[in-house]
Amino acid sequence: MATIFSRIITGEMPYYKVAENERFFAFLDINPLTKGHTLVVSKQEIDYIFNLNDEDTAAMHVFAKKIARAIEQAIPCKRIGVAVIGLEVPHVHIHLIPINKESDMLFSNPKLKLKESEFKEITQNIQKAFEKLDNTPRANAYKYS
Repeated sequence: MATIFSRIITGEMPYYKVAENERFFAFLDINPLTKGHTLVVSKQEIDYIFNLNDEDTAAMHVFAKKIARAIEQAIPCKRIGVAVIGLEVPHVHIHLIPINKESDMLFSNPKLKLKESEFKEITQNIQKAFEKLDNTPRANAYKYS
């Protein structure tokens, strides 16, 4: 059975896409710890990050770095926190979380409740920053109704 992330990538589930390339897909977490909390997901349905081959591991981190740089430009923060947990969804993914203090990274914190308009604005701001860094045109930015 396909994971929720595979269903997002194929468009079966709603999303707020920040960017994608041939191997990875980045979208806003719909239960974010902070504004701009983004997930970078492998398009391959692999359960555990250390099961990726070396080339894909490196490529995923390079892609995540570009996304993190775009988030930094779009969301005021001191740093972009990085987390790889993989227990809730068995599909390789990296959390990129704009933080101002360590406690912003606590997954036990209450999640933000954002309006659709806020998600769209955040998505557009990160996309614009990413395009400046990457020159990748955006398309199908969100799929929510």
